[in-house]
Amino acid sequence: MELFDNGMQSRKGLFNPYTQHRMANLNDDLKNTSAKGFWWKRFLYSVTGAKDDYELGPNWFASVMGTGIIANAAASLPLFSESLHSFALAIWCLASIMLIGLVTWTFVFLVTGHSVWKKHFRDPMMAQFYGAPPMAMLTVAGGTLLIGGSVLGEPVAQNIAWGLWFFGTITGLGSALVIPYRLFTKFRVRPDSAFGGWLMPVVPPMVSAAIGAMLVPYTPVGVLRETMFYLCFTMFGLSLIAAMIIIAMIWSRLAHHGTSGTSRVPTLWIVLGPLGQSMTAAGILGTVAKGAVSPEIAYGFEVFAVLYSVPVLGFVLLWTCIAILLSIRAHYRQMRFALTYWAFTFPVGTCVTGIAQLANHTGLPLFEWTSILYYIGLLGAWTVAAFGTTRGMITGHLFRPPPPAKAIVSLKEPDFQGDIFDEIDEEK
Repeated sequence: MELFDNGMQSRKGLFNPYTQHRMANLNDDLKNTSAKGFWWKRFLYSVTGAKDDYELGPNWFASVMGTGIIANAAASLPLFSESLHSFALAIWCLASIMLIGLVTWTFVFLVTGHSVWKKHFRDPMMAQFYGAPPMAMLTVAGGTLLIGGSVLGEPVAQNIAWGLWFFGTITGLGSALVIPYRLFTKFRVRPDSAFGGWLMPVVPPMVSAAIGAMLVPYTPVGVLRETMFYLCFTMFGLSLIAAMIIIAMIWSRLAHHGTSGTSRVPTLWIVLGPLGQSMTAAGILGTVAKGAVSPEIAYGFEVFAVLYSVPVLGFVLLWTCIAILLSIRAHYRQMRFALTYWAFTFPVGTCVTGIAQLANHTGLPLFEWTSILYYIGLLGAWTVAAFGTTRGMITGHLFRPPPPAKAIVSLKEPDFQGDIFDEIDEEK
């Protein structure tokens, strides 16, 4: 009898006005689940015909960064750059189209109320990727200055580069301030939460420093040019010191807690971003210093470009090997594809441009061929990320909001008993 009463109450609940409203919304959200059509239509309407089954957040701009850096790196190579000009031009055009498309659809989603940017702004992990849109603009700005002049003409290319640099710098400085502030005051994080994504908000000023250094020769001679030069060097320091602190926290997390083995692992490659970009900025600042500051100070910047970049390159090589090993380990543990795979691209590209600057200042073949080696790795990484993204766009799952996930936990080998080094010690 009690069961019968409970059943009747459950049935009555179905006719409750609130329940009927929720069921109607649920049915509306699940309509057209068998919808089919060309994959490009997924840009124009929701994947299944539901109201809220797609997301286009700031993390998508990482694809623009990863694509645009291929063109910038090709134009910066100390070897073969002239032969790769047509290829670099095509990639720059692709990155520009991607940037325009993402900005347009983001605006459309904001107007139509489908934007998830506000939700991501409140998420401790996704909020870090608010640094991606500024860097996407800055990357395309660099390509416009290096390559776009051959198509648009130098005056037009310079004006576009200035505009993108300005908006990218303003928004990048905003992300470097606001996101860490929210991390310090609002976001609740675990002791093992530090990951490569924490670098995303603080790296944009370093990209602004590198691209801004390229714009120094186009700044009016005198106080304005000198101010522009020192502004870029100031942003260099802003980003570098913050990045070093976060890199130390990532190393500490790996040492104390291990790695998660999930799709968060590729973000470890972001560590290379501020390192490679700082080498790039130091190299370009050392080159343009002659026309911006006094000869004595300019000579100091030229020397600094080498004295700074060579030891940083040593850590870049070390971290590249560590990141490769951890990525292979995660791959064999069934790491699933996610947009974090684009972390394989832009950071490696900054290493190409940074090592290329080192080669330009020293003329050493070792650095020239090291930049070529990293560029080959960049092309391979981009292929993997682009293929996975295209496949996810065709199936539509990259547009859908992810299911509520539990906190990502970093763990070491649970059954670890020792390694070969322990055995050697025991034999002694």
